[in-house]
Amino acid sequence: MIQDESFSMPNRRTTANVDHAERVHTDLINQAAGRQNFEQQQTSILTRRESETVRLEDQPFAEDQQALLAEFERRRRARQIHVSTDDIEVKANLRQLGEPICLFGEGPAERRERLRNLISRLSDDEIAQKLRKKEEDDRKNEDTKEEVTWYHEGSDELQMARYWIAQYSLPKAKERIQRLKEYVAIPEVHRTARVQNLYRALRATSLHCSQVGDARPLSYCEFSPNDQMVAVSSWSGLCKIWTVPDCRHVRTLRGHTVNACCVSWHPQSTLTQDPAMINLASSAFDGSVKLWNLESDEPIAEIEGHAPFRVAKTKFHPSGRFLATACYDHSWRLWDLETQEEILHQEGHSKAVHDITFQCDGSLTATAGMDAYGRVWDIRTGRCIMFLEGHLKPILSIDFSPNGYHIATGSEDNLCKIWDLRQIKNAYSIAAHQNLVSTVRFQRSEGHYLVTVSYDNTIKLWMHPVWSALFSSTGHEQKIMSADISLDGRWIATVSYDRTLKIWSPEQIN
Repeated sequence: MIQDESFSMPNRRTTANVDHAERVHTDLINQAAGRQNFEQQQTSILTRRESETVRLEDQPFAEDQQALLAEFERRRRARQIHVSTDDIEVKANLRQLGEPICLFGEGPAERRERLRNLISRLSDDEIAQKLRKKEEDDRKNEDTKEEVTWYHEGSDELQMARYWIAQYSLPKAKERIQRLKEYVAIPEVHRTARVQNLYRALRATSLHCSQVGDARPLSYCEFSPNDQMVAVSSWSGLCKIWTVPDCRHVRTLRGHTVNACCVSWHPQSTLTQDPAMINLASSAFDGSVKLWNLESDEPIAEIEGHAPFRVAKTKFHPSGRFLATACYDHSWRLWDLETQEEILHQEGHSKAVHDITFQCDGSLTATAGMDAYGRVWDIRTGRCIMFLEGHLKPILSIDFSPNGYHIATGSEDNLCKIWDLRQIKNAYSIAAHQNLVSTVRFQRSEGHYLVTVSYDNTIKLWMHPVWSALFSSTGHEQKIMSADISLDGRWIATVSYDRTLKIWSPEQIN
């Protein structure tokens, strides 16, 4: 029995160990389950609270997020926008957008940043709309300016003069067009050969004679209509007449007390005009304009109304009835020599008017201004039909071609520009000289070449229409003030600051 009990004891001990392990295992499982339940409860509580918070703050958070994203997008666009560093351009852009161009205490850098921010806040459509509105406003302003331009109702005398000029110019225009048709009818071979012969002679241009014209610099020269005399004005106030080609002194016109600017011939002087009538007109720095005949050294009449402004040029209308004056009071004037009255006082330039010329028909006139612009006027209507814009500095000389539709201008920017009235544009720009161009002159008969003189002491001849140089010479010791071509093309006259008058002669020109 004792042996049996000794053998049964290990079995009971093993059973007890097993039961204890099962209880421990069960407790662990219960603890894990309880912990899991607790965590689930906590999680559900947090989820419930978060869901309530989201439900309460969902709408405001979405709006703030959209605004924040929009601000980020605007800043990104602003970084990509290129704004000019020129403060003037920045102000112009602000003005186009309808914003003040300057705020109190704002500098160029702040103004530039303000423009960048303004552009970044606008869409492309809004910018285009603002610019379109600005363009429409500018167009309305231009239309308003056109309605209230400087044209105004003129006198009855001006109306009669316009009618008279129209009746005079229409037959002249018809004759000019007929001559052009006849010229075009000539076989091209013969035309080309004749022009080539002319250019060959021009390349051989030489100095024919030189004459000291006065004790002070000479300012202007012009050939008489019969090409046998040349009139020269001087800074001494004297105007002298010399024979061509021997430069023999004929007469001294005494009347101006200050620098004489210009002296011009009546279109019929030395031809059909009575020597006792008006044959020349001259102007001076003090605004005086004097009229002369060929029989006296004293003026026979004087035109008043310009003083104290300088009258830079006087020019007779091709009919000889009217006289135009270019004045430094920013205007030009037209005088009726028969009635001895001023019939037109035309404004239009923002600075002094330095030169004036007439078209060969007598219907148009062109003015050159110190404002770097030229204007072409229809005298029959009073309208400015073409605006010559392109020079960078004041225009000192202007001339019509005999064909009636080409205009040449010379400027202080050293350029000579050719303008086409038919196309209303600048046809060609010639880099003519190394200093300002003081005078430009077309060939008087056909316009096959152009003469330019400059303050670089040179005279140059240019062929039409390619405008390449035919001849260049430095014949004067100082700047050349003026030049002119005789009607027959045989002589070219130049006057200079060195007080000399020089006559140039192309060879074998008929």
